[in-house]
Amino acid sequence: MSISQATAKQKTLGIVGGMSWESTESYYRLINEGIKKRLGNLHSADLLIHSVDFAPIEALQAKGAWDEMGEILANSGKRLQAAGAQGLLLATNTMHNVIADIQAATNLPIIHIADVTATAIKREGLTKIALLGTQFTMTQDFHKQRLIDAGLQVLIPDADARAEVNRIIYEELCQGQLLERSRQHYQQVIQDLADKGAEGVILGCTEIGLLIQQQDSPIPVFDTTTIHAAAAVDFLLDNAV
Repeated sequence: MSISQATAKQKTLGIVGGMSWESTESYYRLINEGIKKRLGNLHSADLLIHSVDFAPIEALQAKGAWDEMGEILANSGKRLQAAGAQGLLLATNTMHNVIADIQAATNLPIIHIADVTATAIKREGLTKIALLGTQFTMTQDFHKQRLIDAGLQVLIPDADARAEVNRIIYEELCQGQLLERSRQHYQQVIQDLADKGAEGVILGCTEIGLLIQQQDSPIPVFDTTTIHAAAAVDFLLDNAV
């Protein structure tokens, strides 16, 4: 197949990113690596990226102003659509809480991070899974309920552990700080959930994979960033998602 023929196979995917930019950078690398692996040569991904300013969004998260955040990200989606995106990916777990607003504003297919993660877990034959992420992701239904609806039993840390997992995300990982003491905390949280019967653990924040790898966990790790990026490659190459 010629380069022009292979390139013609790709759709254009719009990425709503910047939440945080550290994890958006991981998405960009993983998706391009996936395209290169599939197409070879000098091929790279046909992507459009709108990277939003995370600070005002984080402030709105703290206030629970989800309608305002939905409007911001819906506008981002519309900008990507106007630029030629044929589908969208929201490069964050927490902000999937407003995915309906983006869907309504664009009517484009959106690769849902919880759905592709559930598929990956079920492919491995697991049914009882631990979920780590922001407080919103661990306690609210926008992510967790989709996993439950897919037939999974979801375990989350206790309140104190959740608070520290959340703090590390916002105060360290989203600011590019990868600290050994925080890795050790995550490892202990994962071990505690494994002791309660978790067969695997979802890294349900797109920054956690910057700190925790498979070798840090006694049970299988499902990194949502990696899984989501792989689904993006499938979309770009016009495969079912």
